[in-house]
Amino acid sequence: MGQPPTVVLRWSRSARNVGRARAELRSALGAWGLGRIEDAASLVLSELLTNAVRHARTAPDRKIETRYLRIPGGLRVEVHDASEVRPLMALPAAEAGGGWGLPLVDVLSERWGVSDREGPGKFVWAELSAETAP
Repeated sequence: MGQPPTVVLRWSRSARNVGRARAELRSALGAWGLGRIEDAASLVLSELLTNAVRHARTAPDRKIETRYLRIPGGLRVEVHDASEVRPLMALPAAEAGGGWGLPLVDVLSERWGVSDREGPGKFVWAELSAETAP
């Protein structure tokens, strides 16, 4: 029957779940015939989910939700958390050991943003096009 057009998963705030989330994304992309954007989508997901794990200050029992949505011509990745704090676009400090964060998301995606969600928190999303992928 194939992969449904939306995959919703919930994760504890643990860095080890970033790799697990990437594996689930790769599976969905393969089923949707979007393997050509796998590298870019995996990097975008890694940055968004890592930001939520590191910076979303919420109760320890609150989960982070990822959504992978098949959209016309590509993919939308969403990362939901219960924190009201919005991410900032900033280059990493070399001594902090951080990733490239939102500047990398900005380069790899067609568009991205932060939106309010029902209930507490926000979600950060990015859309990637299979049509412009190398």
